[in-house]
Amino acid sequence: MMKENKYDDEVFFKKYSEMSRSKYGLKGAGEWYQFKKLLPDFKGKRVLDLGCGYGWHCAYAAENGANSVLGVDLSEKMLQAAAQKNHAPVITYMHSAMEELSFEKGSFDCVISSLAFHYVKDIESLFRNIFCWLADGGDFVFSCEHPVFTAEGSQEWYCDEKGNILHFPVDNYYYEGKRSAVFLGERVVKYHRTLTTYLNTLLDCGFEIKSVVEPAPPQDMMDIPGMADEMRRPMMLLVSVHKKKA
Repeated sequence: MMKENKYDDEVFFKKYSEMSRSKYGLKGAGEWYQFKKLLPDFKGKRVLDLGCGYGWHCAYAAENGANSVLGVDLSEKMLQAAAQKNHAPVITYMHSAMEELSFEKGSFDCVISSLAFHYVKDIESLFRNIFCWLADGGDFVFSCEHPVFTAEGSQEWYCDEKGNILHFPVDNYYYEGKRSAVFLGERVVKYHRTLTTYLNTLLDCGFEIKSVVEPAPPQDMMDIPGMADEMRRPMMLLVSVHKKKA
């Protein structure tokens, strides 16, 4: 089970609601232009969104012909916002930790997740569950924080005495596990694992890797303060895998 649910904290959630991706949806997410390319054809599909947040990806799947979309999140505040902002007849929202879910084998044709897995302690068990929940020929596409970004833990730039950025620290890369990071000015618990662990765990579960992307900031966002500095470090990892037909 997730150790904490920071997103239902009143102060933290208010800060999160002011982020570009919260106010503007998918177009406000810097990685969306790359993530969108990895998504399968949703027409007629049964879709599961793990850590659905405001439901932007649920709405996208619904708008692109999904037969049913189930969005799951641990945060009640997130789900309240999702029900208000992104509702459709084919979308259902569920309050649960993704680690505690249980579905019949082959319940979904596509599983997606955006920036949630770095909050999960036991990624192997979750990946094995997803493989089981997917129908043969199904697709699994997710984004998470890049292992280089999570390694040292603080996720803060190293600056000189004047506040000028010198570099981004990478340390303790091979020591996987719990990290304490500052996100939106609040202390949150995340879990670091290496790129090898992410990819080999997927392979060990039986998935076929289709694409691995380290998205750079899009050119049309470079005028946003601080965005140009994101060219100096990989912040996110996008992965698309497939469950082969039996």
